[in-house]
Amino acid sequence: MSCAMRSLVEDDDRYLKSFQLFLERSSEHKCMQDFIHGILPDILASIGEGKANLNMMGVGSGAGEIDLEMFSQLHLKHPAVTVDNQVVEPSAQQLHLYKVLVSQKPNLDYIKFTWNKMTATEFEKHWKENHLTKKMDFIHMIQMLYYVKDPGATVTFYQTFMWWLHCGVLLLWEVIMCIMSVDESGWGKLWRTFRTQLCNTEISQCVTTGDIKAYLDSKTTSYQSYKLLSQMDITECFTEGDQRGELLLDFLTEVLDFSATAPPELKRGVLDLLMTSDCSKEVDGRVIFNNTLEVLVVDPLQ
Repeated sequence: MSCAMRSLVEDDDRYLKSFQLFLERSSEHKCMQDFIHGILPDILASIGEGKANLNMMGVGSGAGEIDLEMFSQLHLKHPAVTVDNQVVEPSAQQLHLYKVLVSQKPNLDYIKFTWNKMTATEFEKHWKENHLTKKMDFIHMIQMLYYVKDPGATVTFYQTFMWWLHCGVLLLWEVIMCIMSVDESGWGKLWRTFRTQLCNTEISQCVTTGDIKAYLDSKTTSYQSYKLLSQMDITECFTEGDQRGELLLDFLTEVLDFSATAPPELKRGVLDLLMTSDCSKEVDGRVIFNNTLEVLVVDPLQ
């Protein structure tokens, strides 16, 4: 990334504004909800079988909407099970919104929430320094492996939660679930084309499920994958000076004030690429970006 450009994650307010607009303009949460209601119940049924209490963790849980959707499905499958839930989230604003959501949602007394305002990397360091060994039954990482230095090592670290305290006996219904962009999405094409210009070298950022699957395959780690079709309306990105378009461009590129700080040739190249069929399609005069995701359900370390 050019020294004149800063990462969007450096400005929490701007990031959250662009993220909220992304959610409004995309079907991301809708496709995740479809997965949670259609496929996840069978996974949750297996991890809760025969247990009175489950230890769960959300790494990068955001404002908690998706977490609570998952808890709702879990409670339907196992109404008598209680849950200890570790929330790992670096944004104070998102963590506050999560707490507000919990306070407004009825019938959550079966869940004990532990709030950890820290990044995944900070949480890993905290866990190691304090020699904590609590086993987890289910860990989910939704759209967060872009923000760590080594996503493969991060997945491996959190896998260790699945076997601590089991004396080497693996219970295969304990899983990690990752949700990320796929190689063939518009994100994948954008990152492959402009990786050196856009990507923050301090974090992985330009990573897709293709990279994670290659890592898991190299470790002979078993996993299941599920594609989630999603799209996003990015039409305003092509109107110079449109505030919503500039927010969306920030989110797409992960660059703070991309329109104002990117070199003209980079900005032109990004906009030209976003218009191509590799990234988007035109529907009724609107430019619709391919936001397809993939869920990886990763088994514990063997």
